[in-house]
Amino acid sequence: MFVRLMSWVGILAMLSVASTSASAHCDTMDGPVVAAARTALQAGDVTPVLKWIPKQSEPEIRAAFTRTLKVRAGGAEARELADRYFFETLVRLHRAGEGEPYTGLKPAGTPIDPAVAAADQALLKGQADLLVRSMTEQVAAGIRQRFERAAQARRAADAGEADGREYVAAYVDLMRYLEQVGQAGQGGETERR
Repeated sequence: MFVRLMSWVGILAMLSVASTSASAHCDTMDGPVVAAARTALQAGDVTPVLKWIPKQSEPEIRAAFTRTLKVRAGGAEARELADRYFFETLVRLHRAGEGEPYTGLKPAGTPIDPAVAAADQALLKGQADLLVRSMTEQVAAGIRQRFERAAQARRAADAGEADGREYVAAYVDLMRYLEQVGQAGQGGETERR
């Protein structure tokens, strides 16, 4: 059973990403895309940001980088404005490469999905076990919660129409969740951009 549950770790991660794309942290001032942009600007080398965009966006980001470096030389206020322009351009191109809309650059400290934060920490440490444990617990909790609701409602399902409908609603919720988990688990690697 634990092995089956372990295979669901990727499932919950995919469900989490699919349901919370608006809370992705790549569009925040303290996310990894802006961190790469800061590194690139500090070094005067665009290379650190190129991995965050599709190949076809490279000419646009190179041009934005060149303009940004020129404007930054105009003083502190110009530097701040130029940096913001570069961050926004990079994040916009990155989001487009993900197939997601650009909704603006979010401030530092913007809340992000806990699964995304856990994945980042696991990647930084090079250890998947904490992420696996956390995600497995979340999948298990989701199943248990929906199962308990359906099992409890099933006991009274034949007592009347309202009770029957409550059972069916709980049953459908459980089955949809399990289908999503199953589909996500069968998805394998996501397409590379």
